[in-house]
This record gives sequence, structure tokens and C-alpha cells, in this order.
Amino acid sequence: MDAATFVDRVRGQDFFADQIAHVEVLPARPAQYEDLEEGLHPSIERALAAQGIERLYTHQAAAIEHVREGRNVVIVTGTASGKTLCYNIPVMETMLEDSMATALYMFPTKALAQDQLRGIGALETEEMADWFMAGTYDGDTPGTLRRRLRDGANVILTNPDMLHCGILPHHARWNRFFTHLKYIVIDEVHAYRGVFGSHLANVMRRLHRICRHYGSQPQFICCSATIGNPRQHAERITRVPMEIVDNDGSPRGPRRFVMWNPPPLTTAARGSGENWRVGGDRRSPLEQAADLMTALVQEGVQSIAFVRTRLASELLFKGVRDRLRPISRRLSQAVHAYRGGYLPEERRAIEKALVEREILGVASTNALELGIDIGSLDACILVGYPGTVASTWQQAGRAGRGEDESLVFLVGQNTPMDQYLMIHHDYLFNQTPEEAVIDPDNPHITIGHLRCATHELPLSDDEAQDFGPYADVVLELLEEEGYVRHIDGRWHWASSEYPAAEVNLRNISGPVYTIQDDRNGERVIGTIDEFSAMTQLHDHAVYLHGAETYFVEELDLDQKIVHVDRRDLDYYTQSIQASQIRIDEVEDERRWLDAEVGFGDVTVTTTIPMFKKIKFATRDSLGFEQLDMPPQELETVAMWFAPPTELAQEMMRQGMIVGEALIGIANVFVEVAPLFVMCDMQDIGTVVDSSCLGRDALFIHDRYPGGMGFAARCMERIDEILPTIRQVVADCGCEDGCPSCVGSAVPPFAMTDLDTAVRGRIPDKRAARFMLDELLGSAGEA
Repeated sequence: MDAATFVDRVRGQDFFADQIAHVEVLPARPAQYEDLEEGLHPSIERALAAQGIERLYTHQAAAIEHVREGRNVVIVTGTASGKTLCYNIPVMETMLEDSMATALYMFPTKALAQDQLRGIGALETEEMADWFMAGTYDGDTPGTLRRRLRDGANVILTNPDMLHCGILPHHARWNRFFTHLKYIVIDEVHAYRGVFGSHLANVMRRLHRICRHYGSQPQFICCSATIGNPRQHAERITRVPMEIVDNDGSPRGPRRFVMWNPPPLTTAARGSGENWRVGGDRRSPLEQAADLMTALVQEGVQSIAFVRTRLASELLFKGVRDRLRPISRRLSQAVHAYRGGYLPEERRAIEKALVEREILGVASTNALELGIDIGSLDACILVGYPGTVASTWQQAGRAGRGEDESLVFLVGQNTPMDQYLMIHHDYLFNQTPEEAVIDPDNPHITIGHLRCATHELPLSDDEAQDFGPYADVVLELLEEEGYVRHIDGRWHWASSEYPAAEVNLRNISGPVYTIQDDRNGERVIGTIDEFSAMTQLHDHAVYLHGAETYFVEELDLDQKIVHVDRRDLDYYTQSIQASQIRIDEVEDERRWLDAEVGFGDVTVTTTIPMFKKIKFATRDSLGFEQLDMPPQELETVAMWFAPPTELAQEMMRQGMIVGEALIGIANVFVEVAPLFVMCDMQDIGTVVDSSCLGRDALFIHDRYPGGMGFAARCMERIDEILPTIRQVVADCGCEDGCPSCVGSAVPPFAMTDLDTAVRGRIPDKRAARFMLDELLGSAGEA
């Protein structure tokens, strides 16, 4: 596509109002090739030639050499750089030499595993036809095929959930596979961070035990998008030393990256000529994204828009379809949403339609951020900063595969972080990606895996140490509860339960709820975790699925079912929540720039007293409805920050409220933290409280039981985070505070925000700025 011409045409559209804050032109990058020292197996060489591949990129050659020499390796290159060949080639070469050899491929999603099976098939040679077998082994695999794969497959493609729940507990049936296991491939290893990554690290601890039991010692091959600590992260996941390959030799076409800031709502500001520098309320980024995607689809430009939540994907899909319907019914049918919660057959149909260009526009959550083959797209719209530099480039890489030109729009949210990037756009193009964070030793996570490990094989006292410093205490607790017994230096499973079924790798928040359409014969239309069910799908909430609106008749907490009814509604709902915090144990406390900072164990109690109804088109409030929901208690970790007493007293003398200043700082903190800690805004929460320390303090807590390390990392980097917050507040052009700085008014998609009660109003900007200026002084100057 001609990206520059399209951008010029956009300037003439009715919806254009000086939204373009900056255009970054990224030049093309030529391919770099390298030959292998001993060349390729002739059969593999012929299979590659049949795909039009004559030479290997530099990173492919380097990775294959490492694997051939017996090293574990992590490959860190961009989207569509051919990482798959880095593991498929050495694996298939080994199979040609040893027909009994096996390999385990692991992907974060079932969809990605099924997609990658085609890549293996493309390398299968004639001499392998009689004995080679590869297949996906997941929840969608039929029983008869499962037995065939278990008994005879050379390559199993699966996901962590199936490995955890369906393979390791039944390892005796897999003795052939584990005895001959040569390789373990972990694709998209950067996706395993936070809770999911911490769970996977424990699954790998269990897998190592099983391999030792059957006498195998497989090599690990990991692939990752660009993050700040790929080798360390891969080593923490796999528990083996890694070599890193990051000399990306794949070609990249030119890319035009447009920073698009929705215009202010005020007429005067819109006429200023520099709309992107004005503070105050702005037009909906979803509406802006719908306008852009509509224009792209009209010109036949195949596009993808990434949004942060399921609801936003449905709202954007609905907005584009409604705009296109009066223009062309055919084009209106060529857009769709894609997100978690869709049934597998729905997702497969959408992926196939994208590859065949039957769909020209798709609104997706990060479910399509990973490497599922959906063909070569022309344009990408990021609705809001994705939260990390790594995710930004991963999503942007979905457009312009190969050497074709691509176009990327980053549509700014009305939030401090997005508005900071609209002004300081050089940050995005020059910043080193963030470091992935996991905490595999979190006892709330290890307890489930210790139960699983003892169920799989008796656990020796020495092996227990592999599960972290709390393993002994956790095992004693399990013994008291009758789950395990300690006999002759080994822990044995002593229960009739199946422990793997009780551990959800994707969260620590309990069971998964089924969303059931009662009008159509109790048809299951989606799933959701427990906390999200209580905040999003409470009684009388509105659920969006397939651009349809469903009214929640009942949230059945006992049966874990959400009963919904299809209705035509012109509004959606947003829960109102409030949090209180209590310090349980102080681990660290010190002075920082005359302020008090600390870290420790806390309990956060959240209540959901009501929800708000919001009209789709205008975002007008249609009123509130009371809720009777049980309070939720979260035992986690937090860092806290209490300003100096002298500063608080001076603010009071000047008529400013300390709590108001801290609320403003808290709103910006949640937005800015992901720049320094690889987390989502939903991973951390804020509470402003005066009861714990006897004075007003700001608490930043992990939103997971036991913590994931996010609050601890925030405390480590507070000397970088607070000056950035100061810069965000100072840059905003408003006078009294707005959603672009201290206000952080809740955007329409933020239905899971714990702090809606705090973040839904505009606190005192003057107080927040005074506190930051007085505290940081010259230390906070750029």
C-alpha cells in the first residue's frame, strides 16, 4: 500500500481535526543471510526450496549452529522474522537421524499450536512418510487421535495448560515419548510473564522431574519478541543456562508510524492547530479508531485494530460495521471482532477468512498479537498504548510482513501515559523494551504445583528445594491438611483428588465461569474468570458478544454460571468499586527524599456497591443501580509512599488537601509504571489511605495473591517513576486537572478497574503538582 498517500487522504476526511501529533518514518531493512558450516540435510534443503527458501537469515543460521552443538538457546527477533525455522530445522534433522526421537512444542494458545503444525508438515520429507507423526494435543483433540499421538508421535504441539493437566499427571502413558525426548520448544516465551509465567516456571520444574525419571535431558529452544531481559527470563522459566541469538537478519519493509491524538471536545481547543497539546476531555479513541478502520476498509486496505479488552473489541467492531452498512453491505460484512471467550470454531473461521482476505478489518484483543498466521496485513491501529514497548512493536509488526510497506496508527487514550507519548514520541522509538517479571516462588502458586508434583511422582526432600524457599513450609501445611505424607525422606500424595484440575495457570483468582444464553437452549457463548465475572457480569450487567448485547439475568456464584438473555440495548455497564488496605507485615521501610517509603504484606478489601449504565454513542450516564455483592479480600504485597510531615503541613496552610494530591499522583502512577515495569495497568492497583500509617499515604499493590513482583519493582525504580509523573502533570495544558493528567477518568472500556471510585473524578492538579515539585526539587529535573 502507499501509506503516505492514505495519510494525505485522511487529512481531507470529515473526521479529521488536526489529530496527527507526529509521523515517524521507519526505513526498510534489507535481508542478511548466512550459511551453515556443515550445510543442511539434503531432504530439508529440498523441502525449503519447495517453499521458495534458498538461504537462511543470519539469526536462523546462528540458532541452528547453537542447537547442533548441544546448547540451549533463546531467539529474540521481530514479528514474522522466520523464528519457526530456528527450531523446526534442527528438530527435523534429528528426526531424520533417529526415528525414535521426540520433541515437545509449547505455545501459549491452542490456536497458535494448531497454526504451527502446518510449518512442521512443510518440512516433512518423503523418507519420513512411513513413520513420522506430528499433531496438536489439546482440549480439542479427539480421544482416538490422542491415543495415536501419545503412542507414536514424534512431535507433540501443545499448550502449558494441557501439559500441566493432561500430560504430566499421566506421564506413565507417555513413557515412550519422555524416554526419547530430545527437544522442548517454548515459543513466544515473552508472553509468559506475571501469573502465567510464574505458573509455567513451576510446570517446567515438574517437567524436569519427569524427564529425569525417564532418563532424558532435552535441549530447550525458546523464541521471544524483543524484551529487556530475554536470556534471564528464559532461564528463569526453564531453569537451564541459555545462549541468546538476537542478530535479526530478516527484511522489513518501510513503515509509517502515525501518532494520532483524538481532538478535544471543546470547539476553541479544536481550532488551535495543535490539538494534540491541549488538555481536557477528548473524543473517544474507539470512535476515532472506527473512523480510521472504516476509511481503510473502504480503500480495500486489510487492517487490524488492537484493543485492550473484550468489550472494546466488540464496541469497535460494532462501530465500523454501523458506519459501513449504509455505504456497502458487502464491506460491512467484511469486518469482525476477535477475542478470547469466542468458541474455537468461531476463532478458526475468522483466522481462515483473514488469510483468504474475506475479512478486511478485524478488531482484536492481544489474542492475535502472537504469531498466528493470518496472512499479510497492510495496516494496524493500536487503540491506546498497549502498555509496554515490547507489545507495541509486537502488535505493529502484524502489518507489512515481508518487504511490503505498512501503516501503523497509535490512537491516544485520554490517559496520562498516552498523552505523554503524544508529546514525547521519541520515547517510543528510542526506548529499550521493558524486562519481563515473574515470581515462580510465590507460595500461592507453588502450593498447587507441589500438590501436582507429589501426585505425579513421590517428591524427595532434595527435589522439594527446586520449588523455592517456601516449599518445606507449604508441604508441611499440605501434610496437616491430609494431602501428602512424609515417609523415608519422600513426600507422597495421600488424597483421592486430582490436583491438576484445581490449578488454573492463567490466574490465581479461582474458577472459570461459563456464560450461558438461556434463550437458545442453554448455549455456552463464552467464559470468564471469577473476579471479572463479579466486576463485569454481575446481575443486570450488559455483556457484548459478536456485536450483540446480552442482559445478565443472574450471576450464579454457586454453579459458576452467568445466565444471559439476548436483548437490543443501547447502553453498556461499568461497575463502581472501592478499596481499603491494611498493612500485615513490614518487610522494608526507609526514607527517600525526606518521604517515607515502605514495602510489605497487605490485605486489600474491595467492595462493589453499585454499577453505572452508559449510553453507547454519547457515553452519557443513564444512572446507577445498587448491587449486593460479597466483599473480596486480596492478600498481596504493596509499596507505599507517605510525603514528609512538613510538606503535608505546608500544603494544609495553603488550603490544599494532601489526599487529593496523592489521588492525582496515584492516577498517573498506574499509567506510568508500565514504562519501567513490564506489567499491564490491571496488574497493579492503588489505594490512598490514612489509617495504616496515621497520615495520608499512597499504596501501590499487586493485584494477585502473594504478589508477582510488580510493586517491589516499582519501589526499586521510584526515583525514575515519580519524576516521570511530574513531567506528565507539567506537560498537560489544562489548568485544573483533566483525564490527560491527574484525572485519569475511567475510559469506557475499563470495566475491570479496581479503582473506579477513585479514578472516576478529577482531583486537585495544583496540589499534586505542588507536592511533586516540593518533594523532587532539582532531583526531578530532566
